[in-house]
Amino acid sequence: MKILLISPTWKKKVANERLKRDRIFKFPPHSLLAIAALTPKDIEVEIIDENIEELDFNRKADLVGITTMTASSPRAYEIADEFRRKGIPVVIGGIHATALPEEAAQHADAVVIGEAEGCWERLLEDFKRKGKKGLAQFYRNSQLPDPSKIPIARRELLEGKGYLLSRFLQISRGCPFNCSFCSVSRFFGKKYRFRPVKNVIEEVKSIVGKSLKTRFLGFLDDNIVGSVSYAKELFKALIPYRVLWAGQSSINIARDDELLDLAARSGCKGLFIGFESVSEDSLGEANKLQNKIGFYEKAVKKIHQFGISIEGAFIFGFDHDDKSIFQRTVKFIERVKLDAVQFTVLTPLPGTKLYEKLEEEGRITDRDWSNYDFTHVVFRPKLMTPEELRQGLTWAYQRIYSLPSIFRRLAGSFSGGRWRYSGPILALNLAYRRTFKGAEV
Repeated sequence: MKILLISPTWKKKVANERLKRDRIFKFPPHSLLAIAALTPKDIEVEIIDENIEELDFNRKADLVGITTMTASSPRAYEIADEFRRKGIPVVIGGIHATALPEEAAQHADAVVIGEAEGCWERLLEDFKRKGKKGLAQFYRNSQLPDPSKIPIARRELLEGKGYLLSRFLQISRGCPFNCSFCSVSRFFGKKYRFRPVKNVIEEVKSIVGKSLKTRFLGFLDDNIVGSVSYAKELFKALIPYRVLWAGQSSINIARDDELLDLAARSGCKGLFIGFESVSEDSLGEANKLQNKIGFYEKAVKKIHQFGISIEGAFIFGFDHDDKSIFQRTVKFIERVKLDAVQFTVLTPLPGTKLYEKLEEEGRITDRDWSNYDFTHVVFRPKLMTPEELRQGLTWAYQRIYSLPSIFRRLAGSFSGGRWRYSGPILALNLAYRRTFKGAEV
């Protein structure tokens, strides 16, 4: 028996363009590696990531599994429909399928709602017994899976696929904050659930080698310091392994010097931090009450002093944002010298409070899910036109990744000795520059 697991790209018409994107932005589909790890060893598993390789519909498979986010769902449905035409049963899961299971069911023989642990094993047993006829339309857990049961991802399935970085781990699930624009709480629940530290360290030991490349790890968690006590325990346990790692964190990591010190000593070299906005009103609108703008500059300075680089994330398009938000945001970024930046357009993903609000107000203007990629404007903003929002995003990207801005920001990398790792940060900035220079986002 063979299972083909697929991570789709966007619409078929842009698949070739996606294949040409800079390697630095291509990360392995960790969810599919976890699915593979849940699959019995007597079943052959192959993973296809359309973001780095072409999909051959003539590949032999007994069952196809597809994971999808909202922007990739049209392509996921194209793939599912084609395999089903060939008589091969298809299972669809992921965040979009969880938010809109009835929609996904129109293109699949079974839909996995929520986390796969428990569901996937039951689904395979049903399929083994009776084939496609044995599959239920929907599979979901009655309670959230125990994170201690999460198996080690089957990274060997990605060997030779050309990822620049491939050693990623997930140590927690869930988030209590429930920001209006975020679908994490809907998918993973509103409480943090953590893998035992000893399990995480066993996984680290299994993938870390002597070379620099094998010692670099990425943590996929939305907030690696969601529990300060757990984070401190984890960071202490990581210190002996001399790893270098990057992850996502809230800005509030800067409120605890011991936590920052342990993060740095454990090998933290970079954090992706959701600042979201430089407007207090917009943060309140987003229900991101844990962020305090008055603390931003002090926090950035402190994190830098511990030798940790920051990629900051900002969202444009809140109801309190007018056209001045773009310039105000860029000025803040250049003043505090963020090492890298990601800008996005506010996007009402299905299943979020934002989607419900804009739907109720009749402000959603685009139902093409492939445009829900955080760069297209799919709703009517309040204080600017959709075109002004789109143009503002493009201007901000091109301004912040102009060569003068890059070098002004990276001139601050001597703080905390970050200059030792300025090469990768410069490469990241130049990759963003190549992506957005002289072209529409």
